[in-house]
Amino acid sequence: MNTASAAPEPDVKPTPTTTPGAIKPKQKGSAQLFKNPVLERLTHTHIAGPLTIFFSVAAVSLYYGLSRGLLTGLSAFGLFLAGWFLFTLVEYLVHRYVYHIEASSPGRAKFQYTMHGVHHEFPKDKTRLAMPPILTVFVASLLFFIFRFTFGNAGFGILAGFVFGYALYLFVHYAIHVYAPPKNFLKVWWHHHAQHHYRQDEVAFGVSSTLWDHIIGTMPDKKK
Repeated sequence: MNTASAAPEPDVKPTPTTTPGAIKPKQKGSAQLFKNPVLERLTHTHIAGPLTIFFSVAAVSLYYGLSRGLLTGLSAFGLFLAGWFLFTLVEYLVHRYVYHIEASSPGRAKFQYTMHGVHHEFPKDKTRLAMPPILTVFVASLLFFIFRFTFGNAGFGILAGFVFGYALYLFVHYAIHVYAPPKNFLKVWWHHHAQHHYRQDEVAFGVSSTLWDHIIGTMPDKKK
């Protein structure tokens, strides 16, 4: 993109070393995570890339398992649901215990901000609502090997459900931050995630599902 020399500097902030609780949401701008321009560029991506990769992996995994006789129709369906259910738990645990790791040292604070704190500071930065395609391919490949060697042929069905859940999470998360809340039952997702971002970041860790917040007891206080 060409920019006129008289144009103002873009609203890009250097990475701070604050704790998560000190981060105040900004509705415009972006953060600079790396001084290296190549690395910095890789931290931005369009949501279509990761969505295409994960949905494709889910479809190919199911097709391969069924076409090669490694799965039956009924078992594939059950394993798909099991993988999807597993993802909802992983989504909750990673968000709560990895993304919101206690910033008890400068290194941990830097890790937390790079992984997730930047999203809390610039929640409307839609180029950082999903991991870059290079990391997406790596994660998808890693998940394949984990599920294949852990569950054998059943891994094809579990993998399909897991990465489908991942893609659904990315889609829901993107929609929540980019689009206005719908005037129907879906607004529950918008309200739940807004509580996490703007009022109670110590609860409401589920994004694509509120199931584990209900089970574990981290639903937001409705009075706040």
